[in-house]
Amino acid sequence: MERTLYVINPNSTQAVTDAFDAGLQALRVPGGPRIECLTLREGPPGIQTQLDVESVTLPLVRLVQGLDREHGDAAAGYVIACFSDPGLHAVREATAKPVLGISECGVLTAMTQGQRVGVIAILRQSIPRHGRMFGAMGVAARVAAELPLGLGVVELADADRTRARLADVGRQLRDVHQADVIVLGCAGMAAYREWLQAEIGLPVVEPTQAATGMAIARILLGSPAR
Repeated sequence: MERTLYVINPNSTQAVTDAFDAGLQALRVPGGPRIECLTLREGPPGIQTQLDVESVTLPLVRLVQGLDREHGDAAAGYVIACFSDPGLHAVREATAKPVLGISECGVLTAMTQGQRVGVIAILRQSIPRHGRMFGAMGVAARVAAELPLGLGVVELADADRTRARLADVGRQLRDVHQADVIVLGCAGMAAYREWLQAEIGLPVVEPTQAATGMAIARILLGSPAR
């Protein structure tokens, strides 16, 4: 039986899904689960407010429950590919399979690569929401700073503008806040990880890759969902 790990974009912007899908290619390995990336069509164009977060929780639950019903044990696990981890705990209650959120996994991965974690958000209004998550995780003291690009999710497709902002914010986190590892705070930044890492000379964590890698390990090792 071929097992599938579903990586779900909770917003409706297909370009975001395509970007992290391409970034996951190295994790498609012999013996591992098939990785299928899905877009939540009823989601907003970007998860940029708390209202956006709350609005996709039940649609995510319904999607995961439907995949479980349709595919049974062949549906091996789920990754919620949004840095706000929308619906994470509700979806965990709705399935017996592993469910991982990219914010949780991205920050935990970064903590294995440096002491002071810098986070790049898309918008300033995202920062309090992310800060609440870091506090709930008990890792706020390890976050040196989180700074915004000032670009919305859809605007991340403008590669020249996004690279310029990423380089500027990445250098601020490195030089002003002494971050020694950077986390990209949106799945829509997936295409820029390697470029930014070379540009600023620090490890850069792409959180969808981090969560997918953890999920694959859970599936291969047969670890329980909770």
